[in-house]
Amino acid sequence: MWTLLHTQLHRTLRSRQLLPESQGLLVAVSGGQDSLCLIQLLLDLQPKWKWQIAIVHCDHRWRSDSQANADYIEQLAQGLRVPFYRETADIIPPTEAAARQWRYQVFSQIAQRNNYAYIVTGHTKSDRAETLLYNLIRGSGSDGLQALTWRRSLKLECPDLNSLSANYITLIRPLLEITREQTGQFCQEKGLEIWVDSTNDDLHYARNRIRQELLPYLQTHFNPKVESHLAQTAELLRAEVDYLDSLTETLFQQVVVLETDSQKILKINRLALRQTHEALQRRVSRKVLQQVMSTTPNFEQIEKLNALISAPNRSQTDPFPGGAIALVDGDWIVFTLNFN
Repeated sequence: MWTLLHTQLHRTLRSRQLLPESQGLLVAVSGGQDSLCLIQLLLDLQPKWKWQIAIVHCDHRWRSDSQANADYIEQLAQGLRVPFYRETADIIPPTEAAARQWRYQVFSQIAQRNNYAYIVTGHTKSDRAETLLYNLIRGSGSDGLQALTWRRSLKLECPDLNSLSANYITLIRPLLEITREQTGQFCQEKGLEIWVDSTNDDLHYARNRIRQELLPYLQTHFNPKVESHLAQTAELLRAEVDYLDSLTETLFQQVVVLETDSQKILKINRLALRQTHEALQRRVSRKVLQQVMSTTPNFEQIEKLNALISAPNRSQTDPFPGGAIALVDGDWIVFTLNFN
């Protein structure tokens, strides 16, 4: 039975050009309402789009019933007659971030080995609102506040030209205009059996507290439509971040020079940077630090490098993680990189 949700997703895929026809889709299914709604919608749309669809499930081993959960998804895939891939963590991820990193690494490896050009997840408008709040509380800039985006490139650790010509897989989130309430209603109407994840009720996790306590409080006391408005803000920021990223890439190519001899020397033309807006200065500084540091740069580290744009000659920073030091040498900021 065709529903309004089918129509909405079909139009979204067309207008945003998210999942081209006749492509291989690796769909992440946890057993929750969002992922069950996603896989059913895609299978219902498959005759129109001619996709090759498979299901993937990752068992983090966080719960005593995680193996039973994975068994349930395998049985679901068998009933739907689609290929199924299952991965179990050798070491239990200690944090949500570690679990997410491992999960996406697994998705990318399976997609690469089996020629699936797209990984598809069931993140919704509700997830987008929660992620924006989560990142805001952590002090993220606009890149973090854009929250979940419609598409994202997952870089492959070991590109295989015999598998896919590109060195990345594209992650697609096609349900970002659909709420969790809608996916729940769809599952109920379709008689889809949801696997209840007990960790969703554990307030030890910040995202659960945001979902169960903060958002309901904001809806009751400030704005009943706060979820939609937060998701709208994330969408506006997504377009602005895309634009800033394109400007940053152009500027980066103009002001950053990498010299290789006996050592690698990265130089930044601070005279040229001084003529640009501080937003672009910060983005160039962050992009530089992403190349020279052993960890993801934070706000303080970006500001420390940015301060050298107008600092006196011979000024320098203390070592960044990984040991790199930035030094002002006339019109240039110079990094000497002592690693391969």
